[in-house]
Amino acid sequence: MQTDFVKRETDLSTTAYGVVRRLNYDMAILPWGATEPHNLHLPYLTDSILAHDVALDAARLALTGYGVRAMVLPPVMMGAQNPGQRDLPFCIHYRQQTQWSILADIVASLHHQGVRKLLIVNGHGGNVFKGFIRDLAVDYPDFCILSSEWFAVLPAKEWFDQPGDHADELETSVMMHYHPELVDLAEAGEGRANAFALSGLRDKTAWLPRHWSLVSSDTGIGNPQLATAAKGRCFAEAVARKYALLLKELAAVKGPEDMYEK
Repeated sequence: MQTDFVKRETDLSTTAYGVVRRLNYDMAILPWGATEPHNLHLPYLTDSILAHDVALDAARLALTGYGVRAMVLPPVMMGAQNPGQRDLPFCIHYRQQTQWSILADIVASLHHQGVRKLLIVNGHGGNVFKGFIRDLAVDYPDFCILSSEWFAVLPAKEWFDQPGDHADELETSVMMHYHPELVDLAEAGEGRANAFALSGLRDKTAWLPRHWSLVSSDTGIGNPQLATAAKGRCFAEAVARKYALLLKELAAVKGPEDMYEK
């Protein structure tokens, strides 16, 4: 668990200006998730909660292990949804234009305040930031924005028995580690998914968004029944360590030229 002083210095959701005004920050971290069903046993805000918690662990390790201070911003809970998901109660689809406006306003605010580095910790596979980051690099050439999907930092198959890709063993395990009170495996569906009939879509010759109601009956993709809090803790801690090392390296970067080997 995070110590009180570290949490107060790294979690913008709970800290106060009286703490922040005395400190200098090397960068900001932006967790980004979605609002969508996660099988029958996980919260709608799973992607946002897990991205935020992993980011906080990374910020803690960066501060206590490397002396790098990063502020974790409140999670953005606005994700892009696939066809079929929007039909489900309270599953909210946010358009690319909406996400662009949110990110652009966050970057503009941070840049105005003197922050020049931002790591996006994405928890939702439907969110794609590469085009946004390219445009913002034109608008803010002195601002470095990195994007990462926390669940893909390490190969899931090396940590879990039967990983899927939505409300599966991985996500369920990590939620059981951070928030066991929010998980009821007894309510979970089997997470069985129907594959594409077209071989060119199965082998990724081409891409098409999956129609969720035709893919899964319980909204899950991947069986969560083998999930355990111990698996989730091991994976989340390993991911946080990888992020902390990245934050250490990023803090030492003074300009774009430092990003490349000489």
